[in-house]
Amino acid sequence: MRVLITGATGLIGKAIVKQCHKKGIEVHYLTTSKNKISTASNYKGFYWNPKNNEIDSECFVGVDAIINLAGASISKRWTPSYKQQILDSRIQSLELLKSTLANENISVKQIISASAIGVYPDSLTNYYEETFDEVSPTFLGKVVNAWEDKVDTFKALNIKVTKVRIGLVLDAKEGALPEMVKPVKFGAGAAFGEGTQWQSWIHVKDLARLFVYTFTEELEGVYNGVAPNPVTNNELIKAIAKQKRRPLLLPNIPKSIMKLLLGEMHILLFESQRVSSKKIEGEGFHFKHHHLQPTLEDLLK
Repeated sequence: MRVLITGATGLIGKAIVKQCHKKGIEVHYLTTSKNKISTASNYKGFYWNPKNNEIDSECFVGVDAIINLAGASISKRWTPSYKQQILDSRIQSLELLKSTLANENISVKQIISASAIGVYPDSLTNYYEETFDEVSPTFLGKVVNAWEDKVDTFKALNIKVTKVRIGLVLDAKEGALPEMVKPVKFGAGAAFGEGTQWQSWIHVKDLARLFVYTFTEELEGVYNGVAPNPVTNNELIKAIAKQKRRPLLLPNIPKSIMKLLLGEMHILLFESQRVSSKKIEGEGFHFKHHHLQPTLEDLLK
């Protein structure tokens, strides 16, 4: 089996590559950096530049499925021009993949695309399953909705479409967790706002396994990429402090301060989405990391 991965050198991509190799799945990957191209037999790189409509179509040779993770980071300041880049980077990459498949009559069975739980509206009480169809009115909600709509167009090529709505990804060295640990280590840890907002998290290795599972089991449709037990922001910060054996001495950080510092992207810290993992579990997927404290013990050894 062989997959083509976009975004293979990012946090989630690297974990998926490891999981593929563990399962004996060969990886082709697309990169915008020519110096990141490898020619190993099970890990082969190809150049593309979605902005300029450039792609090496040899990347599709022998490929059964595409795992799409391409898109500009949402953790840089949301200026009007960068917001456009966040959207364009997701849409342009999918358009280039689709047009190349269609124009060159290339056969691929499935596309598995990253999505995000930011599509769900902010709520302290809802428990979101994949069937919930109201879209968050925020910038993130609009981006995710457009992203998913674009992935759905691959169905016209008779390709199975799978979307994984990713929550807060926990990794020891990259992403959000090291940034949360820093202030806690220095005795300056604190929750945000009331701290009652839900955080639907997932261990990076479970997320990688989930992506590969949807490929090997040929699962179609939308799946939430979150662990079974979401926590509140208060619980998350307390759990990190407990693991690092540090006290939490400061009061919660007011929303007004973070809005001043971060602008519109402050919603990343204050939006609340309690999201269900029941659908993927119903398909036979087993999480290795169910609860937060043992997950932090694993990651913050």
